[in-house]
Order: sequence, then structure tokens, then C-alpha cells
Amino acid sequence: MTRFTVFSFLISVLVATTGFAQYQLSGTVLDQQASVRLSGCTVYLNDGKRTATTDSLGTFVFTNLPNGSYTLQTTCPDFKAARITAAIDGIDRVVTIALASRLETLSEVTVTDKQADFGFTRMRGVEGMGIYEGKKSEVIIPEQLVANLSTNNARQIYARVAGLNIWENEGAGLQLSIGGRGLDPNRSSNFNVRQNGYDISADALGYPESYYTPPIEAVGRIQIVRGAASLQYGTQFGGLLNFVMKKPDTERAFSLTARQTIGSFGFYNAFTSASGTVGKLSYYTFFQYKKGDGWRPNSHFTNYTAYADLDYRFSEKTTVGFDITQMYYLAQQPGGLTDAMFADNPRQSNRERNWFAVNWTMPALHLDHKINTNNEVNLRVFGLNAYRYSLGFRPNRVASVDDNSERDLIKGNFTNWGAEARYLKRYYLGKQQAVLLVGSRYYHGFNQSTQGLGSTGKDADFRYINDPNAISYDYRFPNRNLALFAENILYIGEKLSFTPGLRYEYIYTTADGFYGTTTRDLAGNIISSVRTNEFRTNGRAFLLGGLGISFKPTTQLDIYGNLSQNYRSITFSDMRIANPSQVIDPNLQDEKGYSFDLGIRSTQTTLYNFDVSAFYLRYNNRIGEVQFYDQNDRILRRRGNIGQAAIMGLETYVEADLIQLTNPATPTLSGVLFTNVALINSTYRASEIAGVVGNQVEFVPTVNLKSGVRIGYKNLKASFQYTYLSDQFTDATNARDGGVSAVIGLIPAYSIMDASLSYQFSRFRLEGSVNNLANKAYYTRRATGYPGPGILPSDGRGIYLTVQMKL
Repeated sequence: MTRFTVFSFLISVLVATTGFAQYQLSGTVLDQQASVRLSGCTVYLNDGKRTATTDSLGTFVFTNLPNGSYTLQTTCPDFKAARITAAIDGIDRVVTIALASRLETLSEVTVTDKQADFGFTRMRGVEGMGIYEGKKSEVIIPEQLVANLSTNNARQIYARVAGLNIWENEGAGLQLSIGGRGLDPNRSSNFNVRQNGYDISADALGYPESYYTPPIEAVGRIQIVRGAASLQYGTQFGGLLNFVMKKPDTERAFSLTARQTIGSFGFYNAFTSASGTVGKLSYYTFFQYKKGDGWRPNSHFTNYTAYADLDYRFSEKTTVGFDITQMYYLAQQPGGLTDAMFADNPRQSNRERNWFAVNWTMPALHLDHKINTNNEVNLRVFGLNAYRYSLGFRPNRVASVDDNSERDLIKGNFTNWGAEARYLKRYYLGKQQAVLLVGSRYYHGFNQSTQGLGSTGKDADFRYINDPNAISYDYRFPNRNLALFAENILYIGEKLSFTPGLRYEYIYTTADGFYGTTTRDLAGNIISSVRTNEFRTNGRAFLLGGLGISFKPTTQLDIYGNLSQNYRSITFSDMRIANPSQVIDPNLQDEKGYSFDLGIRSTQTTLYNFDVSAFYLRYNNRIGEVQFYDQNDRILRRRGNIGQAAIMGLETYVEADLIQLTNPATPTLSGVLFTNVALINSTYRASEIAGVVGNQVEFVPTVNLKSGVRIGYKNLKASFQYTYLSDQFTDATNARDGGVSAVIGLIPAYSIMDASLSYQFSRFRLEGSVNNLANKAYYTRRATGYPGPGILPSDGRGIYLTVQMKL
């Protein structure tokens, strides 16, 4: 009896212990579409009685759980909530929770070289510290392109961006000049151009011309957001153009990439980058040396660019980074041609004393802090210390022979700094997720511009002659800018979202200096010089509004629309410039208007990708130039407000890997075909200038076509591209004949073919390109000043070969 009692007691204790044993419930949270582990997600146990947050590997764990049934519910930024049930029955339990994208957007872009990747995708609804839901956006991944990257060949790099108008007057890629929808391409001044999220133009408002363009070999992604970017990034009609530099290698302490390129017309390019991560410190740096003789005589250039990026991760939530860019180039400029000179010989040059020098130094500091899974802040502080000097003989009559007199010298010095702070919050309105972005920006600029007589020599001597009467103008342009902005994504159900936004701007600009009027005798000697002092200020404040709409009927489609107000302030050049053939309207006003987009696009961009949209751009007080006769019957150009322009059109982009779509069983073979067509109608609706109403808006080709094919087999890739632009005008009067100055007139239709090839083996890659395959003689620009005036011919056929090595 005693033995039975003891045995019974032991059995009872064992059963009780088993019943109250503690187990572990753990798991992994994944992106359902990309199978990527998700960090920072909150997992609720049994309606929130206990919570856990996924780590950097997407894992979570609950401990000390008895047997039973448990409900797990997750919330994760940009993903739909998920709910599963898991049972524990005597052992630890491991589960996997797959989340569907809440915003129905793309997964993170990974910069790798896959056969099926196009090198072209779009921004997610919420990406980084920005909101892009319902906006027309494009992302270019240069490393995945089969193109001539060493020369920054914009015609190839931006081929998949619908409607862009690209000026191609130098084959080295020293400057990028793109526009679209009737916007002047001159140095991309109608875009808000940034690098890593901060401004890189001379002055974002007063002189928004970009004399520095990052080497595409060092760029990880190029982000383009049309029209609607006025709310987050600035007021420009063109939108945002942001170069995101390559990120540090997080897997190795040291990696090296070296690229050597040789090409036609004495071209040579050496690009070397180093990257790695040591502990909490990551770095990426590069140096580029580029030189060439140019397609035309008197076109030699030398370019140096250096960049360093250091990032220190204090914790999983806080990162501080610093980067600095230094660029210098000196370029000889062959001058412009008249229509007759171009027809006779487009490679000729009658200018050998014209030079252009640019020095650009840009430091930037950024702080990124993740307060928790739903709240993030970012601060960027940036600066610019730069100059651009232009020197040369540039009379209004382009065919005039250089008389070796004093050259015209213009100096611009830019000292600017700014700070931009952003706060991104994810929250719930009832059961619906919402995303709020608020931010502020302060910009402080102090810039100086002078113009006068330079030396009579032939070299790049950027000094004024020793004569107090030689300075034709000298101005300081201090300016201040304060901006506040907010956008909010509001979801209505699972498929529809609205994104309202506001931006407040305060701009205060000053012009302080003098301009001179010089009288010469018949021999060209200065008889007298009269100086007129001038001090002007202009302060204005305004509010811009916008609304974006996105409707996703299926997981593969996005129907989007966006309406946004735009604004462009008067620049320094609009205020005052000394040019014997140009006058400035003293009543010049800022440009205002709005842009509207409506389109449908795919949300899958691996095997096929399309975006078809219509747009309407209303441009009030458009600034431009028209010719007129003065009292001495001389032909001059007046720069002022032309009138109200309306630009509308259809932009289509379609791309597909036809081989992979029809025969997915051959993953090593791809055949990609793309077509990019923009059909645009533009008209001046109102103007006080006679003969302008009803005319076509300048810089608007009716047909803008880019199409091509890329074939890939294992590590071998080849591409062919065809580009066609129809006729376009360069001034509001729609003049066709350029006359003696050739600064206005028709830019005739042109078509260009390009071919490229790349082969990857081991640590090496060989790349080859033939640009302008048919050796067409064409031009895309008539310059009003430097580097003209006159027609600037584009390059003829050029052959380039690149060898890349990675260690």
C-alpha cells in the first residue's frame, strides 16, 4: 500500500509539471512578394497582452508560454496587418508570417546585375523620408544599363524617361542639360537637382543651374519625380532630379573597383572607387580623371572629381554621415555656328580663345534617427563653395573673325548653405493606416557676379585687365529662403488613397551693385564709362497646394493622378546681365502655374513594365526671349515675360522581356524591347507681344521617341537604341532662320542610333559603345551666350572601350 501511494504521488507530480511547462513561440516575418525578412515589425500576442519587435533578421520570440492556442497579429510600416493562430503542444513552436505590401508598391531596389532587370523602376509609395504615392516617378539604376557610362551619355541613360528633351553639345558629360514638357533644358535649371537629397545647383532659387553632374559610374540610383515634387523638394515646374550615390559595401572591410576607358577624339577616363565597413564605420569614396580633345577643334577639356562618404552607425536606430564632393574642370569652347556654317562644315570652329572653368566643393552632413517603428526623423545640413568663370570673344555676329581684342570675362562665385529637417510618422485612422510627412528648410545664399574685359591672350587667363573702367557690372546677390511643407497619405479601404499636401515658401532676394555703359571710339578704345548703382529687393511669401490620388484595382496595376501648383522665381541672370545684344524687361515677374498628371502603370517591373499617362501644364508669366529692332535699327533680344503657355500631351513607356515572358524555362537568355513615346501639343494662349498668341512653345518637339532592344545571354549583353525628335523652336516667335547670331531659329528633326556591348567574366567586365552609329550631323541647341552664341553641333560617331576590375 505504501509503494502504491508513493508511485501515485510521483505520477501526479509529473503530470502537473508537464501541464505547467513553459515553451517558446518564435518566428520570422517576411515580405510576401520578395521573401525579404522585415525588421521593425510589431507582433502582438493574444490581442496585445504581450508584444515583440522583429530584429534585423526579421525574427521575434515569446518565452515562458504554457501549452495552448495563441493568436499572433502583426503591424509593419508599409505592409498590411496579418493575423495567424499557432498552437503549442509539448514543444517549442516556430512560425513564419508573410506580409502583403500595404501600399501595393515595389520591394526595395537591389542594385545587382540580373538578366531580367531593366535598370529602370519607380519609387515606392513611401521610400526613405519621402512620400511618392500617386506621383509620376522614375528610378534609373545605372549599373544595370548597357550604355556608355564613362561619358555620362544622357541620351542612353535617360532613354526610358518619357518626354525628356536633352541638349547634347559636348560629348564628355561634364554638364547635364535636360528639360521636358516645354521646360528649358539649360543646365537642368527647371529641375530641383540634388545629390543624396541635398541641392547641388549654384543657387536653388537665384541661379538654379547645375554646373556639376555626378559621374554616373559612381551613382547607385537616379530618382526623378515630375511636377508634383514642388511640395517636398521645391517649387520648380520640372520636379525632382536626385542622384543617390553608391552606398558602402557592408559585407567587406575593403573592396575596390577600377575602370579605364579610352575613346574617340582623344577621350580618356580613369575611375577608381573604394568601399567597405569596419565595425560601425562604413565608407565609400572615388576619384575620377577625365580628359579629351572633343569632336570639334578648340574643344579640349580636363576634369577631376573626388568624393568621400563616411557613415557611423551608433545603434540600430541612429546613423550619422558626412560626405564631401570636389570637382574641377577646364574646358576650351569652340563657339557657335550660323546655319550656313553648320551646313558647310559642322566640325569647324572660329574661336580658339574661349574658355570655361568650374570649381565645385560641396560638404554635407546627415543624421537619421528611428524613434520607433512608426516615427523617423532626418536632418541634412549642406553647403556649397564654388565658382564658374567664362572667358572669350563672343560678338553677336557669329561668323566674325576674332580680332584678338580684350575678351569678355564673367565670374560667378557662390557661397551657400542650407538645412532641411523631416519627420515621418505612420499612424492609424480607425483601422486604416496613414503616413504623415512634415518638414522645414532654410537656405542662405551669398553670391557675387562680375563681368568685364579680360586679357587679349589665347590661354585660360581669368583675370580682368588693369583698368577701372573695364568692369561692366558687379553685383552681390544675397538671398534667404524659408520653407515649410507637409504631405499625408490617407487610405480609403484597401485600394484607394489620397495624398494632400501643402508647401509654404518665403523668398527674399537682393541685387546690390552697379552696371556700366561703355563708349568706344572707332579703334575700339574706351572713351568713357558711366556706372549706374542699383539696389533692389524682392520679398514674397506664398502657399502651394497639391493632391495625389492612387487606385490599385489589382496588385499589378496602379491608376494615379496628381495636381500640383508650381512656381519659379526670377533668377540673377533675369535681374541683370551685360550683353550688347540683350536687354531685360524691368517689369519682369516670377513664373507661376500648375501641372496635372493622370496615368496607369504596372507595379511589377521585373518581366514587364509600363506607364501610360496624360499631362497638362499651365505656365503663366513664362520667361523667354524675343527679337526686336531698337532705334538704331539693330536687332536685339528682349528677355521678359512672354505670356501664358499651355502644354499637354501623352507620355507612354512600355518595356518587356519577351523571351522570359514566352519561355521562362531559359533563365540565362533575355530579350528586352522598350518603347518610349511622348506626343505633345503646346500653344501660347495669351501674350502682350505681337505675333506670339497661337505659336508653339519653345523647346517642345511634337514627337519625342526613344526605342531599343537589349539581348542578354549569361554574362554577355548587347543593346541598340534609336532616338527621334521632331522639329522644335527656340523662341516664342517661332523664327526659323537663325540670322547672323543664330541664337534663335528652328532645331530641325533628328534621329540617332547607339549600340553598346558588355561582357562579365570573373572579376572583370569589358564594355564597348558606338555613339551616333550613322555619324549623323545634327544639333540640339542654339546658345544665347556661353558656350556660343549660335548653333552648337552635337558629336559625330564615337567609339569607346572600357575595362573594369573589381577586387
